[in-house]
Amino acid sequence: MADELVQLPAGMLRPGQTLSFALYDAQGHLLFARGQVLTNTPQARALINGGAWVMPQDTQDYRNQLAHKMDTLMLQGASLSEIAKAEQDFRYAGKAAPPKPTLTPREIWTDLIAQTHQLLRQADPPDFAARVSGLRDAVLRRLHAAPDGTLLYLVFENSLSFTEYSARHALLSLVLADLAAEKLAMPAPMREALQGAALTMNVGASSAHDRLAARAEVANEAERLALANHAREAVAMLERQGIKDRLWLDAVRGHHDAGPGPLAGRTPGEALARVLRRVDQLGARLSPRRSRGALSGGAAARGVYFDETGQPDEAGAALIKAVGLYPPGSIVRLANGEVGVVAKRGFSANEPQVAVLVGKSGTPLTDPVLRDTRLAAQAVSASLAPTELKLHVNLDALLKL
Repeated sequence: MADELVQLPAGMLRPGQTLSFALYDAQGHLLFARGQVLTNTPQARALINGGAWVMPQDTQDYRNQLAHKMDTLMLQGASLSEIAKAEQDFRYAGKAAPPKPTLTPREIWTDLIAQTHQLLRQADPPDFAARVSGLRDAVLRRLHAAPDGTLLYLVFENSLSFTEYSARHALLSLVLADLAAEKLAMPAPMREALQGAALTMNVGASSAHDRLAARAEVANEAERLALANHAREAVAMLERQGIKDRLWLDAVRGHHDAGPGPLAGRTPGEALARVLRRVDQLGARLSPRRSRGALSGGAAARGVYFDETGQPDEAGAALIKAVGLYPPGSIVRLANGEVGVVAKRGFSANEPQVAVLVGKSGTPLTDPVLRDTRLAAQAVSASLAPTELKLHVNLDALLKL
């Protein structure tokens, strides 16, 4: 497909533009689907400056703009060489792709959050299935290339902000679901269905979730009832948008109702719903609302490791095996008194690598220092809530570790 794409010239896109065609990168990965608004994010600005590719059949709109531009140049008395250059700027790309703009991980995630926010809040999103697929693939590429960095960013950022709550929760849920599926050795069809369900389980209720997250008061009885019914409404919307995967739909339908117990003996859809329920709960506990803070990583992990009857939970255990008792991005205190952010998962669930930010004396360090918590003096002694770290954190520096 990449060989068929046409490169757009710089300056032919603008922030706020509603796209009448899809935009791709040079390798053919979908970046923005038809009908999306080109938000003013780092990735969108890079596209505006000349990094966008489109299908040949979608170029007519730009040819019309080019004709208008050439007419304008003629009316302005431009030289023939300037007019000719304007026409030459619209060309088929050869084998050599233009250098891709370098975006920081934070800029990439900011763009993915913005795309997810827009998709989940639209009443009738155009090209819904393609946009979900593009988002899923973009997130999973980052996850599989840098699993600890992906967890670090999403867990840490989600723990500090309740803005765009549903979009952040959807992306974190997708990451957690894929890691749990890997630990459970799910066959590919089940794993892909779980990925789709994790990203879309709250579609249609996103605005309500965002409002409640930003409100100081807890949900009242009517609001709780409405949210409890949102799974059925989400399934109906997914079906209207052309999602036909029964496992995906069953997982979304049952993710609030799947009760405790082993996964064996359940239908595949019911098993996925149980895993998704635990994923949903872990993500919610790691994220704050205005009415309550995020839990510590350890408390959130314990909450899904044990089921509703206080027994070890198969789905929850797989999730904790995947991310650890102290997930990357969570805050911990070490036995020597140092405080830091979990940077990498360790060889065992309770022995992560920690980027220390505060020394034994309580003084912030100039640069983060990695500690191996397998050593007794550096073992994790406490899991802290995010609000207990009274320090501005340079997340870009942590991601470089």
